[in-house]
Parts: sequence; C-alpha cells; structure tokens
Amino acid sequence: QVQLVESGGGLVQAGGSLRLSCAASGRTLRAYAMGWFRQTPGKEREFVAGINWNDGLKYYGDSATARFTVSRDSAKNTMDLQMNSLKPEDTAVYYCAAGRLFGSRNPRNFDSWGQGTQVTVSA
Repeated sequence: QVQLVESGGGLVQAGGSLRLSCAASGRTLRAYAMGWFRQTPGKEREFVAGINWNDGLKYYGDSATARFTVSRDSAKNTMDLQMNSLKPEDTAVYYCAAGRLFGSRNPRNFDSWGQGTQVTVSA
C-alpha cells in the first residue's frame, strides 16, 4: 500500500483560497491513480479530483467545477489541490487516496487513504 499524508487544510473566509497537499510514500506511484475526496458528516465520500500518475491525466468530479485544480510533482511524489473562490458548501474533511484503477471516481476503487484534513469555509 501507499502511505499518504495530507496537509494544508484550515479555516478560510468565503471567496478565499487554500492549497492542499498530499505526500505519498511506500511504493512507486506509476501504477496508481491518485484522488482527492471530501466528506461531510452523514454523507458519503465525494470525489473531487484525480490524476493518473503514469501519464498525468487529470479528471474532476462534479463538485470541483472550475474553481479547483489538481496537480502533481512526480519528483517529490506529491499531489496538490488548489481551491479558489471557496464557498461554505466546500466545508468538509478532504482526503487523499490512491488506487489501482485509472480514472476512477469511486472511493471503493481506492485502497490507500490519508487521515484527512479539515477545510472550513466561513460565510
């Protein structure tokens, strides 16, 4: 499995920006898809954005819109999520995940998870 550690969450006012980072270790990532998910209490984990590590293909969930951008640094084995124009409804715990199915948006296809980082957007 891949070990994942998220960072960069926090409290921000509506309209502000945050950049989340996920540091991966343990295995080579070329065989993995990496994804960002978010979850609020009582709701299912929601796909936000992902990237196939082998070719850098990026893909987004409905929740990401044009405000979020996923990126990676292959040399550092890190994946970032730049979030702009944040809204209170973006408040959630954001998780980084790794899985073997390229292009997947289903959390069941991701078998390595970070501990999550809280993002809170105040009105």
